[in-house]
Amino acid sequence: MCGIIGYVGKNEAAPILLEGLRRLEYRGYDSAGLAVLDGGIIQRRRRVGRIENLYELLSVEPVHGSTGISHTRWATHGAVTEENAHPHLDASESLALVHNGVLENYRELRTELSRAGINFRSQTDTEVLACLIGLEIQKNGPITPESFRLAVERSLRRVKGTFGIAVIHCKLPGFLIGARRGSPLVLGIGSGEHFLASDVTAIVGHTREVVYFKDNEIAEITAEGFEIFSLTGSTGGSVEIHSVDFDAEAVELGPYPHFMLKEIYEQPTSLRETMRGRLSHEEASAKLGGLNMSNAELRAIERIVLCGCGTAFHAALVGEYILETLAQIPTECEYASELRYRNLPLPKDTLVFAISQSGETADTLAALRECKRKGHRALGICNNVGSTIARESDGGVYMHAGPEIGVAATKSFTSQILVLSLIALLMGRMRNLSHSQGLEILSEIEALPEKVELVLENSDYISAVAKKFARAPYFLFFGRQFNYPIALEGALKLKEISYIPASGHPSAELKHGIIALIKENIPSVIIAPEDSVFEKNLNTIEEIKARNGTVIAVTTEGCDRLNGIADEIFFVPPAPEYLMPILTVIPLQLFAYHIAVEIGCDVDKPRNLAKSVTVE
Repeated sequence: MCGIIGYVGKNEAAPILLEGLRRLEYRGYDSAGLAVLDGGIIQRRRRVGRIENLYELLSVEPVHGSTGISHTRWATHGAVTEENAHPHLDASESLALVHNGVLENYRELRTELSRAGINFRSQTDTEVLACLIGLEIQKNGPITPESFRLAVERSLRRVKGTFGIAVIHCKLPGFLIGARRGSPLVLGIGSGEHFLASDVTAIVGHTREVVYFKDNEIAEITAEGFEIFSLTGSTGGSVEIHSVDFDAEAVELGPYPHFMLKEIYEQPTSLRETMRGRLSHEEASAKLGGLNMSNAELRAIERIVLCGCGTAFHAALVGEYILETLAQIPTECEYASELRYRNLPLPKDTLVFAISQSGETADTLAALRECKRKGHRALGICNNVGSTIARESDGGVYMHAGPEIGVAATKSFTSQILVLSLIALLMGRMRNLSHSQGLEILSEIEALPEKVELVLENSDYISAVAKKFARAPYFLFFGRQFNYPIALEGALKLKEISYIPASGHPSAELKHGIIALIKENIPSVIIAPEDSVFEKNLNTIEEIKARNGTVIAVTTEGCDRLNGIADEIFFVPPAPEYLMPILTVIPLQLFAYHIAVEIGCDVDKPRNLAKSVTVE
């Protein structure tokens, strides 16, 4: 949550900061602000609402200087007001700070600082940290780059919780400090300039050489270079410089009106990238060397636990069906936010997968750490090579789906399912799948991108249906087996971007209470491809229609048994049951998108939501 960007170099900071904020706005858009050093004075500008409001302010009240920090906020402590917007100053207004995370003991520190005579101007935990650092500086005489860093270090050792911060001081032009614990932070390396950001997408237009901060690291940054230290007092380890594998064009809209639509249409490409180099026809299996496990270790696994949050949890539910079907390994799914606090009994031969697009989801990271603490092998499935989950897991699989800017996850979901399918194929070939079965599965996987392209060709029809039902007060989504999680995901997408209440259910649960909701103006969306449970889904549709309910069905191309029964039908190409969710979710993504557009919602910046949930 929240977006941070800092700059130190030879150029005007404000345009670079604003560009970075624009790229980071998906992380929070309650308010935005920046602070730039100008002749020993901190020039600060803040506005409630979108980045455009800050642009407008700066056109009237410009700032100049080559050192600065900025922030786009997703509110955690304090209302959405200009006083609570970042950056925050200390009591002497000598330093400015931006912060992503939550300081759990800020109330105790605020009381202590109030007794010391400090008057606070906001309700945020961030201002408490700024004032704490300012007080530390005052205790230790004239300020130098080193004394500034040490004051920040001493202050951060006193706080409990998570943070990613950037700090500047009015008496140290050309000097910037960054630090992290639990909230992502990345350093961008330029020529005569350096950058700080909470996400590499903010700076990829200026540099593709980056250093990902580890937990409890703090850095001194100037235009000429940087030095990284440890907040724990240990000596800093070697610095690993990464090369970003996408360019600025990948995070631009191009011809699309919204990032969500762009990313829906990118799914044929993202699926190809996810499977690239991982299909072995010779072995009739998948090649996943990043798991860091031998064949013997994989064969010894007796149980798998999949955990994630939101859309990633729905992908895990699909993965549960796929792993049990293809690999015949008992598998269960856990919400990461629950797993981190449960005392879940896990046998010693249990393998845990933590699934997260960003690799920074706080609850998922905590669940991974808890499982590792108990001695279990924990692997990651994520989209960010330099993320914390990627670094702290015992191995895993990168999705290679490319940057996902839209808050509502789309292409990451289908890539997660594909990764879980590859894992199931690999482990199934070690246990029960024959060579010919493996080849058949590979062939079906390779056909997925073209089949997704065929589904996308129906967007205009889906749009027309969406307009017809856009004013419905509530939606019900139903599916069975592999497509039950797709019912959950379809409902979530609709809720996220259109704010229309919706719920997903197993089809058979209709009779167990949900049928009371059926009436003409509440559409039921039923995922009913021609599979082993098609007849059961057909019964559910008949039960809804018998009560004057409206049905929108998703079924297999060529199936005519729903003609004259369902009110509207979205068709998808035929595929095996275990891969069908990758196809059936596409119409539901488009359906949610077109409804949101029809009723005038901000698709890429839905109310109260933000990408990458890095706070608990």
